[in-house]
Amino acid sequence: MRQPVVAGRFYPGERATLSSSVNELFPPATPGKEKKKAVAIISPHAGYIYSGALAAETISSIDVPETVIIIGPNHHGQGAPIALSLEDWEMPGGIVYNNKELSSLLLKNCPQLKDDVIAHKDEHSLEVQIPFLQALQKNLSIVPIAISRVSFSVCKEIAVALAQSIEEFQKDTLILASTDMNHYESRSTSNKKNEKALQAIRVMDPAELYQTVLDNRISMCGMIPVVISMIAAQLLGATSSTVVGYTDSGYVSGDTDQVVGYAGVVIS
Repeated sequence: MRQPVVAGRFYPGERATLSSSVNELFPPATPGKEKKKAVAIISPHAGYIYSGALAAETISSIDVPETVIIIGPNHHGQGAPIALSLEDWEMPGGIVYNNKELSSLLLKNCPQLKDDVIAHKDEHSLEVQIPFLQALQKNLSIVPIAISRVSFSVCKEIAVALAQSIEEFQKDTLILASTDMNHYESRSTSNKKNEKALQAIRVMDPAELYQTVLDNRISMCGMIPVVISMIAAQLLGATSSTVVGYTDSGYVSGDTDQVVGYAGVVIS
């Protein structure tokens, strides 16, 4: 069973405190407002003090199904470059079980995908999403995938396998792409760079996003997970992308010379 690695740092490590913190981060419910049905979402993965409110707003705006595929970047470069964890995950809020049925379908349909726990052992980008998902879906099961930088053609191959596996699974499944935006440049520079990336996301053009990030040197750590998620979502029938919100670390730290950007997006 995978143990949490950033509990007590990125988010509270004690169950009651975490539950209270997550509930405080969720925006107040709007009476009569129905939650969106999403194929995929994009959510930031910094410490909750920085991006927790935006992650909470994004995830709580949709109807979270029982099964969620979480795709995040491999920040440490450990393990397989395209790695699926088959472990159950122990979290402060309780154990989250791996959906072995969907995981098996993905391993069957995607030759590049490897069962590898090393890539997940120290990775935070998927872990920080789980408390929000747990709070909204009591029967949550996950399929966690950590991925390194790959070519656009490989992104397409993974996305096709992802969509095929979800269709074969025949149960409601959400794809969650975990990413922060541009890192450690001034707010003005980051805003310009991130707007270019978000525009490609708004018009649902994953190829444009991939090239825009490379051409403009945008240090968007989860660009690959986002590209894969967008392609898979389109194959599953998604046609629109809505930016829930955008912010940066400077609003908390007060430092606007070196900010990290955060965006929340719903794809449906």
